[in-house]
Amino acid sequence: MIHTNWLEKETTRTVTCKHTDAAKFLVSNVLTVGQQYDVKNETEEFLFVVDNTGKVGGYYKTYFE
Repeated sequence: MIHTNWLEKETTRTVTCKHTDAAKFLVSNVLTVGQQYDVKNETEEFLFVVDNTGKVGGYYKTYFE
């Protein structure tokens, strides 16, 4: 249950959102193009970042530079 303390975990790096064009999901309400986000955890396919809601969310790596 490591996800319960991701907000307090130190940031590994920052990434910049390059687009919010999603075919299946609506991400434009939680990510802003050009804004930098703190990465809290990372897998092969996803980045877990602190989004515009102030919570940690998992997003495809294709949204970020």
